[in-house]
Order: sequence, then C-alpha cells, then structure tokens
Amino acid sequence: MATRYPVSPVFGMRDAVDRLLSEAFSPGVFNTLWPTGNGDGTRSLLPIDAFATENEVVILAAIPGIRPDDIEITIEKNTVTLSGQVPNVAESEETKGANWYVHELAHGTFRRSLTLPMEVNANEASATFDHGMLRLTVPKAEAAKPRQIRVQVTGSRNEAITEEATAGESKS
Repeated sequence: MATRYPVSPVFGMRDAVDRLLSEAFSPGVFNTLWPTGNGDGTRSLLPIDAFATENEVVILAAIPGIRPDDIEITIEKNTVTLSGQVPNVAESEETKGANWYVHELAHGTFRRSLTLPMEVNANEASATFDHGMLRLTVPKAEAAKPRQIRVQVTGSRNEAITEEATAGESKS
C-alpha cells in the first residue's frame, strides 16, 4: 500500500519531510473540509451554511459519499445535530487487492451540532438530500417570529388636546 509521503531513493528522507512540513503549514483547500476530530474517530466539523429568514432557519451541509438514510438529524430545543458515517472506499468490495497510490477521500464518523439563537418548531422540520448536499428547513417557533406592535394612543393628556382642538373648531 502506498503512503502519502513516499520516500524515493532519488530525493530521500529530506524531501519527504519537506513535503510533510509544507502541507502542514500551507494546507490545500480540501484538507479543511474534514479536519481530524476528537481522537475518538469522529470528525467534529462538517462544512455547513446556516441562515434564517423571517419564518424559518435553513441549514445546508456538504456530505458527499453518503446515502440519505445514513444521516441522522436531531433537534433538541434550539440545537440541531447532524451525524452519520461516510464509508471508507478502501474497504469496499471493488478495491480488495488494489494497489493504492493516493487515498484522501474523507471517511469516518461525523457529528456537528449548531445551537440556534431562536426557538424552532422541530415538529415541522423537513430535510432533502441532493448531489451530496443536505438541506434542512426548520420553521421558527411562533414566539421567535418578529411581530409588529401597533402603538395605541391613551391617557388624559391626549384626551385634553383632542377636546381643545374640538372646542377651537366649534368657536369659529
């Protein structure tokens, strides 16, 4: 099986260490998609986008290489948790006995929690999965939706002003 930093007789160990340090201090774009996790085999970070409209919260998550049935979504109070497992292609039937040259596709267990700044209605939530993108839509709870409050005029000062204006109109 090939390693990520092979030592060639031409360049030797120094070249392998140089490449290792180079990647460690200037990682490529794809190295940040699935950073290493908590030491227990789970990946703590899953790339997501989250935004709120007037009536709902939408969470988008990039989860390539997984089936929709393998994604677990839980909502407790205003915390949304996405979890699941991306299979390791190296353990598939297709790759048995293969000689690997590069093996960088993300695999393993992932878990991502997001605490929202408002209450949501978990019973009305819906999720779709298309081309490796999960779209979770959760309506805001009625108490969390913005309300417009109409100001009403009350009090003796306003009644006095109204009476003076009415009296002034009747004298003319």
